[in-house]
Amino acid sequence: RCTWIYRLQVDQIVCESFELNRANPTYLVPNFLLEGKMLNDSTVGIFRDSKELRLRRASIRCCVMSADAFRLALCSHRLLELDASWASEGLTGASVVSGLVSSPECSVSLQRLSLNGLHLDWGSLEESCVGFSSLLGLRTLHLANTDLTDDILEDICSLPHLESLDISCTPVSNLSALLQCKNSLRSLIAHRLRQLNMSPSRLLFVLSQLDALRHLDFSDDRPPAEDTDGRDGDEVARQLLEGSSRILPSLVSLDLSGRKMIGEAALAAFVESRSGLIFLGLLATGLSSSHVLTSLRNLKVTGEANENQVCEALRKYTERECFVQKALIQLYRLTTDADTAQPDMLELVLGAMKSHPSSLHVHLVATACVFNLTTQDLAEAMPVSLICSTITQLLHAMKTFPNHQQVQKNCLLALCSDYILQDIPFDRYVAAMLVINWLSNHQDPTLQRMAVAVISILVAKVETFKNSRITQLLAIVQQKAMVGVVDSTLKFALSALWNLTDEMPSAARSFIQCQGLELYEEVLESYYNEPTIQQKILGLLNNIAEVKELQADLMDEGLLEHIVILLKDTQVEVGVRYFAGGILAHLTSKAEAWTLDQDFRDAILKQLHESIITWAHLEREMVSYRSFCPFCPLLQTCQPSGVQLWAVWAIHLVCSQNTSHYSSMLERDGVTELLKALAAHPDTHSDIQRLVGSILRTCKWIKFYIYSTKCKKEKRNS
Repeated sequence: RCTWIYRLQVDQIVCESFELNRANPTYLVPNFLLEGKMLNDSTVGIFRDSKELRLRRASIRCCVMSADAFRLALCSHRLLELDASWASEGLTGASVVSGLVSSPECSVSLQRLSLNGLHLDWGSLEESCVGFSSLLGLRTLHLANTDLTDDILEDICSLPHLESLDISCTPVSNLSALLQCKNSLRSLIAHRLRQLNMSPSRLLFVLSQLDALRHLDFSDDRPPAEDTDGRDGDEVARQLLEGSSRILPSLVSLDLSGRKMIGEAALAAFVESRSGLIFLGLLATGLSSSHVLTSLRNLKVTGEANENQVCEALRKYTERECFVQKALIQLYRLTTDADTAQPDMLELVLGAMKSHPSSLHVHLVATACVFNLTTQDLAEAMPVSLICSTITQLLHAMKTFPNHQQVQKNCLLALCSDYILQDIPFDRYVAAMLVINWLSNHQDPTLQRMAVAVISILVAKVETFKNSRITQLLAIVQQKAMVGVVDSTLKFALSALWNLTDEMPSAARSFIQCQGLELYEEVLESYYNEPTIQQKILGLLNNIAEVKELQADLMDEGLLEHIVILLKDTQVEVGVRYFAGGILAHLTSKAEAWTLDQDFRDAILKQLHESIITWAHLEREMVSYRSFCPFCPLLQTCQPSGVQLWAVWAIHLVCSQNTSHYSSMLERDGVTELLKALAAHPDTHSDIQRLVGSILRTCKWIKFYIYSTKCKKEKRNS
């Protein structure tokens, strides 16, 4: 439901960017626009009442709208500007113009009209007298990438106030019609007119008559294979440069990008004779590094000579794929050794990717530029919102070009950053899915290593995962284990599975369903002398042991005997013995759930206490916990001492390594009270009481330190 203020006047509707700009921020606006839904036949109907709602500027760019809906909703308003570029669902240039002409007010008021990318379908007009010339107030008309013909151009040029015209990428063959508006036309964009059928001399004559022209774009972005196709145009450009300042005397902006056959002497002559020049388009001409440009500081130039020229090209040629690609190639070269953050440059690269969402040529170079601009510590110096947008575009590239190895590599390189993966908010589930999908279909060792490294971090922050994805990670483990390889890919895959099952019962259940236990038992035995591999395997089994309903799957005497051997072996690293102890502590903590021999359980409990008490304190951080919730059942006063000791030793370890973080977690998860109860209970073993006392003293000290620091800070501020 929409509530309107009487005589509500909205100054501008912009649906391309999914927002509604108002002249007055107190005006109420419809929720469906603010929620980011584009205008269509259903939603545009709210604008039919031109008495209660007055529109002056409207953009239905890229919207799906029929001709009838357009006519009924928008043509009754006294519009000043309309952008219907790339609209679809039956909206043609002819239907837009006929709709506007049907409104006596619009036909006089409209000053700016953009129909880029529309099929004009001029033959569908029932009234031969209807045309652009009927829009008497029109000053600016954009018809790039349309089926514009010479006859329609003739009609356009009869407009009495026409000042700006864009006929780029159209099939017009003759520009003589421009002579009709030579006294009013100030801007002409005639980029890539491939079907021009005029001699260079005739074309130069027509252009030279446009005395009021201030901006001329006669560029051409033909690919290398078509270099011979534009020689006549290049000749016109050369003659235009060499001509005297009496030709186009008002010109202050000239774009000749892509014209490869103009020389430096002609450029120098032109620049020296035009003191008021403010812009030159020289991308892909080979002239952007000309010495004649070095002294003109106020002159904006698109080219390849330096970062300023390249960035200007990316700003200027947003919708021209070939130019964007050329600019990005040069930008990549210029930023290969970047050592300072350049957020403005990164925004331009992202803009290029958004403007050409399905272009492989653009994304191939753009993703490489993104890596250059965000590598090392550069991303940390940029706004978080910009890095979020960057990741969104990288994920789009991965999704759009799933089988292009270099694009995937560029994206993975850019994502391989602890700062990005850990601290920046984005859809990690989608990212993990895209990386795993790629991983399942490719075997390149370098990319496989990067992909698994990214996954190992992403899955730690993902709450659900499909069985098929776990299967793909297990396949990598099996592939490496079959040949006995110990490399970073295997380690990252094991870490990914370990993180994935951390306090995620559904993922742990999926691991078992995918025959992960059988594989891990084999790997545990075959990598007996590899502590890093064993630690990751036991860490995952420990995650499973924390889940009450899955403990029965671990009740395998052979597996547990092997784990007990690891627990007892003093030659084995403490990290491996720690996770072995965790599995055994969880499985023996519930006597009623124990399904193996009771003497075996008693022996495990005794061995737990005897082994843990000998463990040396670790300085390096070995493990991190999302919460202490899995420890709560182990800290009950009724638990055997071996179970209690393992839990207390684990808490003491992480609290001593990261006191401020884990002390607050103790309070949050209710562990502090459990520890106090354990310390006060008469049956608690002295070894446990000693560790509990150390934990409580450490946490009490850090709480006092935080409180005193806060007080000092408040005192300084006051």
